[in-house]
Amino acid sequence: MKYWDTSAILPLLVEERASNLVRRFFQDRARIAVWWGTELECASALSRIEREASLPSEVLGSAFAHLHQLAASWVVIQPGEKLLETAIRLIRVHPLRGADALQLAAGIVASGHRPKGFDFICFDKRLAAAAQREGFNVLSG
Repeated sequence: MKYWDTSAILPLLVEERASNLVRRFFQDRARIAVWWGTELECASALSRIEREASLPSEVLGSAFAHLHQLAASWVVIQPGEKLLETAIRLIRVHPLRGADALQLAAGIVASGHRPKGFDFICFDKRLAAAAQREGFNVLSG
């Protein structure tokens, strides 16, 4: 299993600079673990792209369909007291925003609270740096 941040999921849905690399990470077929809010974050990003008319609507329709297909197989780290406590600790230790702290906390939960050597796929520099300091094997561009 590998933990995927939203920044790593989006290049699977729409063509971005990191898409080829992310597809290679995806090809190993390791189970994908995500935070409970990841599907919403992806839908928000896709909707923003749609509002900006950056892509044709049929491409975005396919992206939403792919999102729902992926989400059906994810291991979802649910919100809870332990996740919140971990996220608060992370905010105090690393320069993270709330949602990023929740992402990293979910990765820690997914790793069984043993992040050393556990893969964390992320293209957000601040979050990737914090994940690396927590002991994750960060896969990024």
